[in-house]
Amino acid sequence: MSHTSRIETIITNIPALERAVKELKLTFVKGGVVRAYSKAQEIHADYVIQLKGPYDVGVVKVEKKYELRTDWWGGHVEKEIGKNAGRLLQEYQIAVAVMVAQSQGHTIIKQKLPNGAIKMRIQQS
Repeated sequence: MSHTSRIETIITNIPALERAVKELKLTFVKGGVVRAYSKAQEIHADYVIQLKGPYDVGVVKVEKKYELRTDWWGGHVEKEIGKNAGRLLQEYQIAVAVMVAQSQGHTIIKQKLPNGAIKMRIQQS
């Protein structure tokens, strides 16, 4: 039987997370129920990353940060956001860097490498 678990990470920038979700071609909504293996395991979250499969990822505020919570059973979530949310967290960190650079007036050039890594170059404008 599966259960919902917390992903060890710290999210502090919701607009950057929303950009990351859109980059993965997923849907980001404010408030809602996070789908899980059973109704008893569903949770309410401040934000929900709606996945294409049967489960979702919840974004839950804990003190001054947000945590990601999901049900990993069956590999459905991993297929969409990566192992331990790796692809989602990579896109989140890129979005944070881009937002900071843009706020300082810099230009960003982003290139996806064949191995899935992202190469970024930040230039002064």
